[in-house]
Amino acid sequence: MDFKFLKKEKDSLSEFEQDINAEAINVKDIVSPSFIEVKQNQIKLEEKITKTFFVFSYPRFLSVNWLSPIINFNRPIDISFFIYPTDSNKILRVLRKKVTEVQAEISEMAEKGLTRDPSLESAYQDLEELRDRLYSAQERMFRLGIYLTIYADTEKELSETENELKSFFEGKMVYTKPALFKQKEGFVSTSPYGLDLLQINTSMNTEPLSSIFPFVSFDLTSNDGILYGINRHNNSLVLFNRFNLESYNEVVFGTAGSGKSYLVKLESLRYLMIGVDVIIVDPENEYKTLADAIGGKFFDISLASPDHINPFDLPLPGEDERVEDVLRSNIINLVGLLRIMLGGLNPEEDAIIDQAITETYAAKDITADSNPQEWEEKVPILSDLEQVLESMEGAESLVRRLRKFTRGAYAGFFNQKSNISLKESLTVFGVRNLEEELRPMAMFIIMRYIWKTVSTSLKKRILVVDEAWWLMQSEDGASFLFGLVKRARKYWLGVTTITQDVSDFMKSDYGKPIINNSTIKMLLKQSPAVIKVVQETFGLTEEEKMILLEGVVGEGIFFAGKKHVAMRVMASYLEDQIVTTSPEKISQIKKQKEKYLE
Repeated sequence: MDFKFLKKEKDSLSEFEQDINAEAINVKDIVSPSFIEVKQNQIKLEEKITKTFFVFSYPRFLSVNWLSPIINFNRPIDISFFIYPTDSNKILRVLRKKVTEVQAEISEMAEKGLTRDPSLESAYQDLEELRDRLYSAQERMFRLGIYLTIYADTEKELSETENELKSFFEGKMVYTKPALFKQKEGFVSTSPYGLDLLQINTSMNTEPLSSIFPFVSFDLTSNDGILYGINRHNNSLVLFNRFNLESYNEVVFGTAGSGKSYLVKLESLRYLMIGVDVIIVDPENEYKTLADAIGGKFFDISLASPDHINPFDLPLPGEDERVEDVLRSNIINLVGLLRIMLGGLNPEEDAIIDQAITETYAAKDITADSNPQEWEEKVPILSDLEQVLESMEGAESLVRRLRKFTRGAYAGFFNQKSNISLKESLTVFGVRNLEEELRPMAMFIIMRYIWKTVSTSLKKRILVVDEAWWLMQSEDGASFLFGLVKRARKYWLGVTTITQDVSDFMKSDYGKPIINNSTIKMLLKQSPAVIKVVQETFGLTEEEKMILLEGVVGEGIFFAGKKHVAMRVMASYLEDQIVTTSPEKISQIKKQKEKYLE
C-alpha cells in the first residue's frame, strides 16, 4: 500500500512538472484566429471570409492616380505591390527581336496589298519609343505584381465587394483573376511579410509604373499655410492657407466639449505665427489665456468696464466706394442695432429712427457732402440721437425706451465715445461679464467697430465669432453677420463662425448662406438630436455620420471646398499649454507656474 501511494504521488509530481515546463502562451497565440479554413477560392478566418485577386493585364495607357478609388475603397481591403528591377540589356535584346518581327509583319502586309493594321503600327511605335528611352536611360524596366485581398462577413457581401472591384478595374481596362487554389499564398502575399508567394508579374517601364504610386488616398493639403490636423485616413498632414482659397471664411460646428475652442485657438495661434492678425469676439472669456500668453490685448466688455465702443462710429470710404453709400449702409446697420436694443420697431417707428439717425449725423456735419477724414472727431453718441428724437413727433415711446441706454444703468457702456484700438496682432473682446440680455447687442456693436477698422485699413486678418448663435437670435444680427461674411474677402478678412447647435443656426434664413460662403468647414462631434440636419446640410455618408456621433474630442470632418477628410486635431506640447481649455490642465499649469516663481 505504501509503495502504490508513493508511486501515485510520483506520477502526480511528474504531470505537474510537465505542466510547469509547457510552453507559455505568447503574443501569436493571442492575435491568431482560433479557426482557419482554406478553400480553393477563399479563406475563412473565424467569422470573416477573405478572397485574394491578382492583376494580370493592363491597357496601353495608365492615367496618374488611376488606382486612387481602390486605395480609398469603402470596404476592408489589403493591397500589395511587388516591384522587381530588370536588367535593361536583356530587355533591349528582347525588344530588338520584337521590333524586327513587327516590322517584318508590317512589310509583308504591305507587299501583299493588305489593309494596314493600326494595332501593329501602334505596337511598332511604342516599341521604338521604349527602346529609345531605355538606351538614353530615361526609363527602366521592372516586373510588377499587384495583389488584393478583400474581406466580408457573408458570402453575399463578399460577392458584392468582388463585383464592385471587377467593375472598377474593367472600367479602366485592367483585368483581375482570383488566385484559385492559391488563396493561402495570396493571403500571405498581401499580409505585411514582404513575401511574394504568387509570383504573378507583368513587365512595365518607369512611366506607367509611377501611376500606381500608392499614397493617393483622400488628401487635403497645399504648398503653404498652417497645420490644421492629421488625416485619419492615411496620417498625412492637413495643411492649408485659407487666404489662398476662393473665400477666406470658416464655420465650426460641434457639441460642448468637442474641442471647438481648442481647434480655433490653435488655428489662431498658428496664423499669428505667419503674420496674420486675429480678432476674437469671445462670449465666455475662453481666449484670455491665449491673449495673455502672446502679448495680445484683451478687452473686458461690461457695464463697469473702462473700455467703450461708440455705436455711431463710421468707417472711411474705400477707393471704389462713394461717401453716400458708406453713410447709408452704416445708417441701415444702426437701425438694425436699435431694433434689437429697443425690443423691435413697428413700421412707423422704423421710419422715425431712420430719419432721426440721419439728422443726428447731419447735426454733427456728417453728410454725403462732408469730408470723411473729419468724421472721427465729430461722431455723435446715443444721447445725441435721444435729443433729435425728443424734437420729433410720434417718437415719445422711442425716447422712453432709449433712455435706458442713455441715462440708465446701461449708459456706461452704450453712451460713450470709443476709447479702444485694434493695434495688437491679437485682440480679444470678452463679453462674459455682460448681462445675457445685453450680449447680442454688445456683439453687434463690437462687430460693427471691427468692420469699421477692417474696411478702413487693408490688412490680412481673421475675425472669430464664437457662439455665433447669440447674434443669430435676431434677424438683424444674423443679417449683419451674413453681410460681413459675404463682403469679407474684399477686405482681406476671413470670418470664423463657431456654434454648438447646427439646427439653431439653420433656423435662421441666413444660416445656410453663411455656410455656403465659407470654404473651410469643420464638423466635430455632434449630438444624435441634430445629426440628421448635419448629414443633410453637408451631404455626409453613413460612415461619416458615425464618425461625428462616435468621435472623441478633437476629431471630426474637415472640408475645404468640395473635398473633405476625417481629421484629428494635433498640437505640440507648448501649443497645448497655451490653448488648452481643460480645467484640470489649466490648474496644473498654474501650479507649475507658481512653483517656478517660488
